[in-house]
Parts: sequence; C-alpha cells; structure tokens
Amino acid sequence: MLNVGHGRSGTDLDLLFGALADATRRGIVERLADGEASVSELAEPFAISLPAISRHLKVLERASLITRSHEGRWRHARLSPESLADAASWLARYERLWEESFDRLDAHLTQITAKQQEQKEQP
Repeated sequence: MLNVGHGRSGTDLDLLFGALADATRRGIVERLADGEASVSELAEPFAISLPAISRHLKVLERASLITRSHEGRWRHARLSPESLADAASWLARYERLWEESFDRLDAHLTQITAKQQEQKEQP
C-alpha cells in the first residue's frame, strides 16, 4: 500500500505517478473504475498485444493501483482505490498552496487594475 503520510516513501510515489504517466495505463485504470475485467477485455480498446497489456498491468500492480486474480485460465484485474485515494490525499496538501498562490495573484492583479484605472481618470 502506498504510504503518503509524513513517512511516505518516495519510491511508492515514484511508482504510482510513473504508472499513471502512461496514457494506456490511465485508460486501463479508467476502465477498471467500472469494475473488474479480464486481460483480453482490457486489451480490446488498444492496438497493442496481450503481452504488452500484461506488462502494463504489472506496472499498475507494482504501483498498488490494481490487484490481479487467477480463475482457471482467466486472469482478472481489479482497481485498488486505496492507492488513488492516497495519491489524492498527497496532492490535496499541495492544492492549498496552489489556491493561496492564485489568491495572491488575483489580489495583485486587482491592485494593478485599480491603479491603471486611477491613472486613466487623472487629468
């Protein structure tokens, strides 16, 4: 499981965000948000081979984004939403900083606009 508290592992975050950096893997995660799927079902929308999909699944599994099960000949994948929640928590800490920066920028731009308006109104 990804640990994003104060003692979070940089390696865990690297694996998570590295896994999500690829469009195919993001597509797989989006598909798995709808429910469990077999490897062949996951491969359907992509123009890549089943072994390539399996490699993508291994990356997602290593990042703790999915779990895989084996039933007879079929391998299924399931989303592990805990890892996504952990990533969202990690990002949320920085969202506050972004909002504060935008608020400061907005105040600064408002001040500049007011000064420009005053200058236009002066004879």
